[in-house]
Amino acid sequence: DYAPLDTMDSHELVDAAEAARDLGITVQLGTKGIEPARLDRYLELAGVFDASLVRSMLHGPNSRPSLRQAESWLRERMPRYEASGVTLALETYEQVATAELVGLVERIGSDHLGICLDPANVVARLERPVDCVDSTAAHVKSIHVKDFAFARQPGWVGFTYGGARMGEGLHDYRHLLSTVRPRERGIDEVVEHWLSWQGDPETTIRTERDWTRTTIEYLRSTQ
Repeated sequence: DYAPLDTMDSHELVDAAEAARDLGITVQLGTKGIEPARLDRYLELAGVFDASLVRSMLHGPNSRPSLRQAESWLRERMPRYEASGVTLALETYEQVATAELVGLVERIGSDHLGICLDPANVVARLERPVDCVDSTAAHVKSIHVKDFAFARQPGWVGFTYGGARMGEGLHDYRHLLSTVRPRERGIDEVVEHWLSWQGDPETTIRTERDWTRTTIEYLRSTQ
């Protein structure tokens, strides 16, 4: 998500899109919520940025629709996305059961509606990441790549669930690759991290760079 997109004027948006094109950067857009006005806004932004994918979640800052309401909104707006050649990818996360999200996508049945797969999120709903991968595989349009792990809290009272250096956590990414087959299907693998504050800006930035480099090397090693 990039919150300023919601308030930038047309000139600022055009300048940003031109800068991305000049740098050879392909843009994907991210937001939260699927209320009609938000979907319309991000379809408009997709046109400005030549973006072919918008990532969102069912729940937004000001809306928590029922599955029935979500289906109604999506049925109403998906024809516009289809006509524009833009895909809407709904992210897996703990506030909606993966089975319910997949069922919603399947009921609507649009080639331009699918899943943004982030298996790390669903653990907070007591779902297993490998089960999330298996059940969403046919509908995945984008993947968030990060590793994750549990660590004991001080005194061994409880656990902390957070990010890990790629390849050192619990994520079975090779299972994801063999199940979803993103490289055969042209699905983007977007690198991100759950990186906690490391005590000071310099250490945090240095760690983030190390994790990013490690993740890219890991992805290349699995070609």
